Amino acid sequence: MKVPVALASRLWVAAQFALIALLCGWPAHWRLSIWVLPPLLLGGGLAAWVLAWNRPGRFNIRPEPKAGASLVTGGPYRRMRHPMYTALLLVMAAAVAASPDAPRALAWLALLLVLHGKARLEERLLLAHWPQYADYRARTWRFIPKPW
Repeated sequence: MKVPVALASRLWVAAQFALIALLCGWPAHWRLSIWVLPPLLLGGGLAAWVLAWNRPGRFNIRPEPKAGASLVTGGPYRRMRHPMYTALLLVMAAAVAASPDAPRALAWLALLLVLHGKARLEERLLLAHWPQYADYRARTWRFIPKPW
């Protein structure tokens, strides 16, 4: 049975937010350590860059392209296709570092898998909407900046 795109989109987003809530709200003793600051600063900085590049109204938490949207390939998207997902993974890695335990680490891995699945759906929809997405996808990596 094939899941309709709108339902699949909502399920990926719901899973993403459930895992974020779990990572941020898991009963824990939060502590600041040297391991918390690098992913927090990198993720926060990248998120700010993405939001600055995507003016209000252009950003979408769901995988479907917004009506009237344009394909964004500059700024933080120049070398990676999903910089906001990368920013989120970095910030959530800081949450794991602030209170390291096995359930929180497993929740982070689950978030990585959910974002991977959501990105695959998003890329399929972007390719159907913009044929030039194929060239962009060929020259960038999904979550990690391509060095050249």
